[in-house]
Amino acid sequence: MNGRIAAFAGSTPNIGTSLTAFGTAYRIAALTGRNVGYLCLNLKSAKTHLYLGIDRPEVTLDGVRPELRARTLTGDKLRQYAYRSPKLGSLSILFGNMAREQAEYYEPDDVEQLLTASRHAFDLTIADVSAYWDNAATICAMQSADHKFLVTTDRLSHFQEDVRRWTGQVGSMFGIAPEQFQLVLLEGTQRFSGGFRMKDIRKETGCIELTEMKLLESMHLQLDSGRLDEWLASEETHAATFDPLATHMLKQMNWVERLQKTERPWMRRLMVYRRRGR
Repeated sequence: MNGRIAAFAGSTPNIGTSLTAFGTAYRIAALTGRNVGYLCLNLKSAKTHLYLGIDRPEVTLDGVRPELRARTLTGDKLRQYAYRSPKLGSLSILFGNMAREQAEYYEPDDVEQLLTASRHAFDLTIADVSAYWDNAATICAMQSADHKFLVTTDRLSHFQEDVRRWTGQVGSMFGIAPEQFQLVLLEGTQRFSGGFRMKDIRKETGCIELTEMKLLESMHLQLDSGRLDEWLASEETHAATFDPLATHMLKQMNWVERLQKTERPWMRRLMVYRRRGR
């Protein structure tokens, strides 16, 4: 049975999209024990390996490109190539393209081959793509995704112009309408003075469904130090930062029942809390 794909794009670069995508992937893997794959598909700015303190990954996207071009990459091979760590549980990672100058040479068929292999390899694939829709990875991942997420903040400069130009105009050329996206509204440790309200952001972006999430300042410090995995695994409250989005996705995928049967009391309390919040 083929797994699902969830694609994450930012409304604009450098607002926390990769952190949101990775943290959500980790949390879902931790809560369910299912095989979750994380694909770094930001072809010109691959940084996931640095967040985990890995200077030179053994296998990266550009390393498997010959197999993508030859159409020989399978789910089994992708599982073998993916990075695993005891700290990350059942999460597997394919690090991104290290040859930035080659970004424009990735063809749609290459990306489709990767996504097909990932569906066979994992129960869920989180595809982290660029905010700019000028590459095959972003467009193909969004076209193929069962769940499409657009990450933004409440600052007008973060969700107005770029969303219209990229997600709106370019996305519509490939049959992707704004209402197909689920909006993820990020809040910092201090809410931006004069930030726009949810209904205003929905109106500007055309997205209907919205989830709010707050990223902790301590989380960003882990990115700079290359200890994101240690931070997530060290305390339950750290990983729980991503619960608003993770539990929302679990409900969409009908994976909640698996959690309800768990013997771990904290998981049961988490789901009860989320249901009450609804």
